[in-house]
Amino acid sequence: MGRKRIVVKIGSSSLTNTKGGLSTRKLTEHVAAIAKLREQGYEVILISSGAVAAGFGYLGYPARPVTVAGKQAAAAVGQGLLVQAYTEAFKQYNVITSQLLLTRDVFINQEQYSNVYNTLAELLKRSVIPIINENDSVAIDELTFGDNDMLSALVSGLINADFLILLTDINGLYNGNPKTMPLAKRYDILPEITEAILQQTNNDSNSKFGTGGMKSKLMASQTALSLGVHVFVGSGSGEEKLLDIVNGTGDGTYIGDDHTQSLRKQKQWIAFHSSIAGKIIIDHGAEQAITHAGKSLLPAGISHIEGSFDTGAVVEITNMDGQTIAKGQVNYSSDDILLIKGKLSSEAMRQTNRPRPEVIHRDRLVLSLKEVIQ
Repeated sequence: MGRKRIVVKIGSSSLTNTKGGLSTRKLTEHVAAIAKLREQGYEVILISSGAVAAGFGYLGYPARPVTVAGKQAAAAVGQGLLVQAYTEAFKQYNVITSQLLLTRDVFINQEQYSNVYNTLAELLKRSVIPIINENDSVAIDELTFGDNDMLSALVSGLINADFLILLTDINGLYNGNPKTMPLAKRYDILPEITEAILQQTNNDSNSKFGTGGMKSKLMASQTALSLGVHVFVGSGSGEEKLLDIVNGTGDGTYIGDDHTQSLRKQKQWIAFHSSIAGKIIIDHGAEQAITHAGKSLLPAGISHIEGSFDTGAVVEITNMDGQTIAKGQVNYSSDDILLIKGKLSSEAMRQTNRPRPEVIHRDRLVLSLKEVIQ
């Protein structure tokens, strides 16, 4: 059995002091806990906030800046300081660290998406801890993850992590705000994240130094589960806290069950990051073959198409009632599909001089963004 991969996400609230600056004491404790995980044979990827906290004091700000320009300037100064602090702390355990700064467009671009995976895989192979953060100094609204909760969920899926730990200053997920509702009940175990749970949870951050509230963590957990990754949301203290969490005795909420199964990297990109270039409408027979028999989409089952797209584009697949049932990456352009729709595969291949019959192969097709591979 291979080594288990753990993604640990540390939010700003778990890294800052009372003034909002970077707490060396807290950072050192997190590093000690990660070192304990590695001693037990776990591979660890660290998603860490804290760049703004580390940098704003060096720019003369008396407190954490509130303007976009101020935050991005503080992040530009603080990111290097943050990684330096981690690097020095991990040296005590003879652990080498690396830095990756990501923006949303890296995930949208298929080639860059694969490059991120290859880089992370090589770093883990070399026993290096990747330290990942959003590139806050250059990110714009359209290309942000929203917060590091969602970034950690997407990275967890990308590298097929076994477990995602979202560390925060609140010991788990509650059915209300425990700071204002004394009778709020904590969820110790959540098999899944339902819409009802999402609706009852406020997204306001409980920390004045953090950006991701509990709804953010629920949405990230929902994404992680759909990618086959179990999640823990909560707190802890001391060098053993992460080991306690992976051993099932953490102070927080465990999310996921035995039905949580992984989704391959290529399908993750199609499901969560690709842009839709068009639409293919299929007949009832093709719908049944795709949804119940695990088949590829063949020309014979295509009724008509919408949009103009090239080979390799991602399109929606809808049934005759207009319901979207899947997304997939096409082997034929829209022009070719117009020529071969409704025809037998042998005739379609002969007419287009293509070597493969599938318009969309099963390995490039995702059902309702939730399909899993056995």
